Amino acid sequence: MSNIILELKDICYSYHNLNGETPALSHISFQVKQGEFLAIVGPSGCGKSTLLSIIFGLLAPENGELIFSVNSGEMQAARHQTAGISPQIGYMLQHDHLFEWRTIYQNVILGLEINKQLTPEKIDRVLELLRDYDLYKFKDKKPSELSGGMKQRAALIRTLVLDPELLLLDEPFSALDYQTRLSVSSDICNIIRSTGKTAILITHDLSEAISLADRILVMSKRPATIKCDIPIHLTLSDHSPLASRNAPEFREYFNQLWKEISDETYTQDAKNTK
Repeated sequence: MSNIILELKDICYSYHNLNGETPALSHISFQVKQGEFLAIVGPSGCGKSTLLSIIFGLLAPENGELIFSVNSGEMQAARHQTAGISPQIGYMLQHDHLFEWRTIYQNVILGLEINKQLTPEKIDRVLELLRDYDLYKFKDKKPSELSGGMKQRAALIRTLVLDPELLLLDEPFSALDYQTRLSVSSDICNIIRSTGKTAILITHDLSEAISLADRILVMSKRPATIKCDIPIHLTLSDHSPLASRNAPEFREYFNQLWKEISDETYTQDAKNTK
């Protein structure tokens, strides 16, 4: 267990309203290793984002256990509910959520300000990341003056400067055009891997999942379970996300994932027509 940073055991969750209960997640169990890049795919509406919200602490599961292990070796565990939002987990959403009235630099340091961590060392780290990812000369610009890809890089830097142990990425590239998406997803993957962070990515793009992840979980239709767990092994000397799409195994993985998700979608459509 020493290299396991996150473990979910039999996580269940349902949405409740005046019309009754809607089961969303059913007995979800999996582990994530330190430094691993995990992708989660599944039919639309199956509860992928709900799962990330539970891991982050925005939602409390109705049943099950979530264990998050930090670098110090101490364990943070919660039975039947999460322990609340952890500062050691970073959450990057579909949209960059940069504030237009703040400059890019001011947006990037926002989390540090809120957590009272705006030290000279942290500021140096912010400037270093802005230089590394071609945003330094735009640090005094407003978000509206930057492209979508540049704003997503700024949003990731804002998350990284808090030095989280685990990054949750909820379709962070979905708002970008295809060409920009390829470039930015590659850049962000390289940033995450170079810093040795652990990441969980939610995506509907199967090619993106294969090219970025070490392992892919496929969720079933709602109430979602883990349908299959697929390790990704691509035989290429260049393991960059863009080059990975040319690996001989790439098409096989794509077809496997497509079949798993298509089976779920077809079954759900068949039930809806009865």
